[in-house]
Amino acid sequence: MQKKLKWFAVLTTLGMLLILLGGALVTKTDSGEGCGNSWPLCHGQLIPSEITMELVIEFAHRAVTGSVGIMVLVLSIWSWKKIGHIRETKFLSLASFIFLVLQALIGAAAVKWGQSDFVMALHFGISLISFAAVFLLTLLIFEVDKKFEAEKLIIDKRMKFHMIGITIYSLFVVYTGALVRHVDASLVCRDWPLCVNDGFYMPESFHQWVQMGHRAAAGLIFIWIAYVTYIAIKHYKNQKVIYGGWIAAFSLVSLQVIAGALVVITRLNLIIALAHAFFITCLFGVLAYFILLLSRNKHNTVILKNTENQKKAESKTTIPPITIP
Repeated sequence: MQKKLKWFAVLTTLGMLLILLGGALVTKTDSGEGCGNSWPLCHGQLIPSEITMELVIEFAHRAVTGSVGIMVLVLSIWSWKKIGHIRETKFLSLASFIFLVLQALIGAAAVKWGQSDFVMALHFGISLISFAAVFLLTLLIFEVDKKFEAEKLIIDKRMKFHMIGITIYSLFVVYTGALVRHVDASLVCRDWPLCVNDGFYMPESFHQWVQMGHRAAAGLIFIWIAYVTYIAIKHYKNQKVIYGGWIAAFSLVSLQVIAGALVVITRLNLIIALAHAFFITCLFGVLAYFILLLSRNKHNTVILKNTENQKKAESKTTIPPITIP
């Protein structure tokens, strides 16, 4: 495999990470209207006469998204030509570019015509899916020179259920977190983990319900990942990918919970808020890798069963040699 493709894939993955962090920065600094209602220009000008910090943040995010979008397109075509024989390559190539374009269109539509908070909350999740597709495509590029680890894995039904369930549920947690920010509910509960607020323990308004709903969802995924990590430590010590993957997932979700608490305690410290977005991005990358492992493991199991069935059928149809007494 060419080294240039590997390096380009790594740079593209880092670029996708910058898009996610840049989008979080735009949202958390309220810079979404930094360029007015013009897109892709700012206030209808190539070089605006009045420069503000919000304008710089929004325009920089657009520039990074456009540049990385071109990189994703190049990586998709390049990978298609070089490793198109690998089963997942074409799907990941298409998914990475399509979801990136989709999230850009949602952002552009929000600038031009405005969008409801519930629609805009989808933006980060769509970006996560695009990032995961590029990340997995990069892994395929690096793994193509050796046997894929999934060929040696033995994953039981219980673990498969948890892998798929947590990955799907994580998108719901991401959506609730994005909704918290888009409806300006980040600090409606000034305490953590409960919404005490002058002695009231139950949410009293829509914004408080959104905030506490996200905390409950985040608490559940923390407990769920902790439980599956326990299973992995107990039963998957000999399978390093599963064992190490769940330890990494538990570490990331722990950091995610800590960062979420600190966001409230520090009253929306920007660095901590960006770290909050960074940890969930890395966590989703790990969960997406589990899904890829499941896909490869299932595919190899089907091939193995078909081969065994074919051998059995051939052995049954084989005419035994005739012996003359």
